[in-house]
Amino acid sequence: MTAAFRPRPSVVRRDSGLYAYERALARRGLTPIAGVDEAGRGACAGPLVVAAVVLRRPIDGLGDSKLLAPLVRERLYDQIMASSEVGVVVIPPAEIDARGLHKCNVSGMRRAVARLTCDLEYILTDGFPVPGLPAPSLAVWKGDQVAACMAAASIVAKVTRDRMMISLSAEFPMYGFAEHKGYVTAGHRAALATYGPCSHHRYSFVTVAREMGENEIGAGVA
Repeated sequence: MTAAFRPRPSVVRRDSGLYAYERALARRGLTPIAGVDEAGRGACAGPLVVAAVVLRRPIDGLGDSKLLAPLVRERLYDQIMASSEVGVVVIPPAEIDARGLHKCNVSGMRRAVARLTCDLEYILTDGFPVPGLPAPSLAVWKGDQVAACMAAASIVAKVTRDRMMISLSAEFPMYGFAEHKGYVTAGHRAALATYGPCSHHRYSFVTVAREMGENEIGAGVA
């Protein structure tokens, strides 16, 4: 293709609104578009949850799930699940310990996308490139703050994981999972020091391994 017939590249400003990436891709016929994000990467207990979302209609109020109030996240989650195509993958702590966090994250993104039934034209991933996806893709830094489909994926992943951690708290009330969702807090450290880790902790993570008295630390950091 000669230079005269090459399509002009799109420039997407980060202040152009949450649907700027989707609009730019749609102008070139690249729809449907999936956004992929995860929740629980930095936790030392509980699963890693990865979600892929194709928005079928605009949803007001989308944003980075970590910056939204819990009730707002729950409301948006219900709207996303009712009107979008969604794929969710839950990766348990044992798999994270065995394979390493980053490998689980990458494979989880592939698996979440594979659960979508539509023929994708483009995929936006949060933070880092993911090889082996079924369509062209782009890694977007802090994508859940700048692209609607990734914001929706972050909400689905976080609400799914938070609900799981709240359920675990009923089984293991001594750790306070309902409050900190498995992330490292002073209270969580104190519980680990008192009770040791349970089967839902990530034994390869520094905080957990330290309480077990291990000298060798596997993949992942807390």
